[in-house]
This record gives sequence, C-alpha cells and structure tokens, in this order.
Amino acid sequence: MTPSVEPFVDAVDPQVRGWIHRPAVSSGEGLVLSHGAGSNSQAPLLVALAEVFAGVGVTVLRCDLAFRQIRPYGPPRPGDGARDRDGLKNAVAALRRLVSGRMSLGGHSYGGRQSTMLSADVPDLVESLLLLSYPLHPPRKPEQLRVQHLPRLETPALFVQGTRDPFASPEELGSALSLIPARTRLLRIEGAGHDLGFQGKLRPDELPALVLGEFQKFFA
Repeated sequence: MTPSVEPFVDAVDPQVRGWIHRPAVSSGEGLVLSHGAGSNSQAPLLVALAEVFAGVGVTVLRCDLAFRQIRPYGPPRPGDGARDRDGLKNAVAALRRLVSGRMSLGGHSYGGRQSTMLSADVPDLVESLLLLSYPLHPPRKPEQLRVQHLPRLETPALFVQGTRDPFASPEELGSALSLIPARTRLLRIEGAGHDLGFQGKLRPDELPALVLGEFQKFFA
C-alpha cells in the first residue's frame, strides 16, 4: 500500500488548511511543513519531502500559512508573522491529535524561520526542526542578520542549505548556528540556490531521500 494524500482543514483561528499525507503503516511520528514567502503548501519541494517521509511511516501535514490563506499571491506583510506562528502552533496541535510519537516542525525559507521563532517562544512545542534554505539575511545584505531569537532556540534542528543561496551561504549559516544552544546539523547541497533545485517543474530525484536520510540519522 502507498501513502494517501487528502485535503486537511481544522476550523480554528487561525485556521489550519493544507494537505495531509497518511502513511500506509504509521510510525506514530508527525511532521508539519510550511512554505516560503512567495509560495504555498503545493510547493514541489514540500510535496516531494512529504512523500518520502510518509513512505517511512511519518504523517505529514503541509499547510498554508495564515497570510497565504488570506492572500493567494504575494509575500507576507509586516506584522503577519505573529499570526503565521499562531497558525503553525494550531497545525502542530491538530497533527498531535492524529499521532502519538515524535513531532517535528519545519519548512522552506520564511516558513522555516517562523518555525524557529515559534519554537524559541514555546520550547516544548515539538521535538525537532527541519529547516530548508534558512533566510539568515536578505539577499546582498549580509549585515542584516535575523538571529535575535537563535540564542533561545532549544529544539534540535537540521538545516539544509544550498551553496548558492543568496539568503545565506552554508558558511554564514554555520557561524549563526553557534548561537543556538540546541544540537544542530547543517546539510550542504552543492550548487543549489534558494529553491534547492526545485525550480518550476524540476524535481531533483536525490534531494528528498538525502534529506530524509540525514534527518533519520540526526534524530535517531
């Protein structure tokens, strides 16, 4: 049997909306994934990761952040972050009602950053973080570091970063990780940019399995 995928809605405030991947045989673990500032829960990177994680028994909820539910296009506005984090907290609560094991949270770019900020504020929310293309600073503005919350992050985290990411090189990100008191691991993706190779309809076959393997080893 193969994992199933179906729409998911939990009518709380902020609403949880997205897609849930239910494994054929559940391991009891759960993973909430969110998208970047210009995307949504249908992002090919999130879909590919959800498929491989569900293939090993993880129930995966890929969700639309609160700002995306209000506006189908465009980036989040100043002040949207707090409500987006509330939505992620609701998504974790919704998924915890379906699984009893380890809960993980993460996402791509903006979604990953909001996940770290939420986890810094609520240390016992989840047991692990999966952070894809972390936006450490705006492109071409390395002096504008977004690190204020990192010294409060107590949740172990796996970072996946392309060597050509304009939002942070692996070297820049590695320096920032020294601020985090929790265990961290940095997975470099050679030659990849901020999209980690998932540009348009392109889906690199090896990346999802690589991320899954590193995740399983780090959080074993």
